[in-house]
Amino acid sequence: MGEDSGPEWRIGSAPVGYAEAVATMEARIAAIRAGTARELVWLLEHPPLYTAGTSARDADLLDAGGLPVYRTGRGGQLTWHGPGQRVVYVMLDLARRGPDLRRYVRGLEGWTIAALARLGVTGERRDGRVGIWIAHGGGREDKIAAIGVRVRHWVSYHGIAINVAPDLGHYAGIVPCGIADPRFGVTSLADLGMPADMATLDDALHATFASSFAAAG
Repeated sequence: MGEDSGPEWRIGSAPVGYAEAVATMEARIAAIRAGTARELVWLLEHPPLYTAGTSARDADLLDAGGLPVYRTGRGGQLTWHGPGQRVVYVMLDLARRGPDLRRYVRGLEGWTIAALARLGVTGERRDGRVGIWIAHGGGREDKIAAIGVRVRHWVSYHGIAINVAPDLGHYAGIVPCGIADPRFGVTSLADLGMPADMATLDDALHATFASSFAAAG
């Protein structure tokens, strides 16, 4: 995946600790705002951990099982990160692209849906339930991608977590994103029987980015 006139793309070759990732993002968004660095799309994996967004409820942490829990300034509630999950941290200059947070979140959703479609997976939005969902019929739906964002001085960070082939058992330690309804669970590309790997997903994300985040003129 070569560079273009848009953001720099970076792919982590080893799991990145959560605190390290946040510090790296905060330094980068300051540089973007100062005009000394390009926008960045950072693709990585984390070691196993839980994160709690600004809307997280303590009661939704059922059993951390010894995994660390990080309180974070991103939107959303509790989720799990770890091996087999592609984390996509998106640092864009929204002051230039259009200072509209709702539009930006819709862009993240549309981008995820477009990338999954390239892999033969139909992801969908749901009113009142953040993230991207897979419908199985009969009212049963599973989340395949979580979305949580933060914006500082109209530069975005945090972003998307897409399940490729993680151990879904870790989600039993929390009420994922605060949704306890048994009709709604969590899935992954592997769980759906798709042979996609990280590199294939990364290529799909790269190929569908520009149409989802065309810079404002």
